[in-house]
Amino acid sequence: MPIQLFAPKFRVEECLAEIRECLEKGWTGIGFKTLEMEKAWKEYTGFPHAHFLNSNTSGLHLAFEIFKKKYGWLDGDEVITTPLTFVSVNHAILYANLKPIFADVDQYLCLDLQSIEARISNKTKAVIFVGIGGNAGQYEEIVKLCKKRGLKLILDAAHMAGTRLHGKHICHDADAVVYSFQAVKNLPTADSGMICFHDSVDDEKVRQSSWMGINKDTYTRAENRCGYDWRYDVQEIGFKYYGNSIMAGIGLVSLKYLDQDNAYRRQLASWYREKLSGYEQIGLIPLPAECESSTHLFQLRLKNRDAVMAALHGHEIYPGVHYRDNTEYPMYQYGEGSCPNAAQASREILSLPMHMSLTNADVELISDLVIRYAK
Repeated sequence: MPIQLFAPKFRVEECLAEIRECLEKGWTGIGFKTLEMEKAWKEYTGFPHAHFLNSNTSGLHLAFEIFKKKYGWLDGDEVITTPLTFVSVNHAILYANLKPIFADVDQYLCLDLQSIEARISNKTKAVIFVGIGGNAGQYEEIVKLCKKRGLKLILDAAHMAGTRLHGKHICHDADAVVYSFQAVKNLPTADSGMICFHDSVDDEKVRQSSWMGINKDTYTRAENRCGYDWRYDVQEIGFKYYGNSIMAGIGLVSLKYLDQDNAYRRQLASWYREKLSGYEQIGLIPLPAECESSTHLFQLRLKNRDAVMAALHGHEIYPGVHYRDNTEYPMYQYGEGSCPNAAQASREILSLPMHMSLTNADVELISDLVIRYAK
């Protein structure tokens, strides 16, 4: 039977019960269930504010838009970012008419501290840190740098639901944190996300911005009056980015099992490391000792990555690549050659299957084949 890179695990009956409640109450958009999901996420992470959205990408865009208006950033101001990420991260910077400035990656495949420092200019306004695979990299040092230089820090935690540093959820030091609950993420729905701010004003603003700039959402207007109140104000141009109750219902179920599922992911990674350690031709990605990773990905580096991928395909095993160096895409080619570590990693990295349906026997089979074909 084929072994896929990702295979989401849904507790189907529990999810259907949550969805049924939405349908029976007639609230499938913003409503009681999105509020429940926000409350549960705040309780889980300890974050003071959380707003449920339709995707991580929407959250990143909103973070840039809100900070741009709040702090008076200008079109063309710069955000230091990584080229080794899903392209939506850097698109979100462009959506806000800001400019992505690419810094290189370190041995963890996350932003390198010294490379960030070298790229700070008088136009730099923010840094976006991407926790690839759930890895924290040099995050703590980057937090210190941003505070020292007066830069806003946005944490793209798309892969980091459940990642902890020193026992605390990795979210409390950033100015904005954005999670993904897309179908193959650790906390799966069909597609949704969460944006978290420390500042209550930012939280209020994002709620308005995610619903077309309207100052009251439909559920609030219905709850606060005996009947549906059609009156509202539109104070600025906004976006249709809010999350819906169907996705929130699925998310509430997935959240119940998140720590349990992440523990099994770390077990899978431990089995992979045990099998693949000690081979010169196989480069394993390190983890900081103090990081309890969500382990969204299990990545390694191979000089003959493409040949190994083709060989695994021949055995009906389907790994992935996270990610192609974004400076290879036309809109980001101005950064080509500026991040040699990321470019090299992009040619070598391979993500092995990582999901809840894998067994120790599957890991052994995959590892044996990688060892056989790696050169």
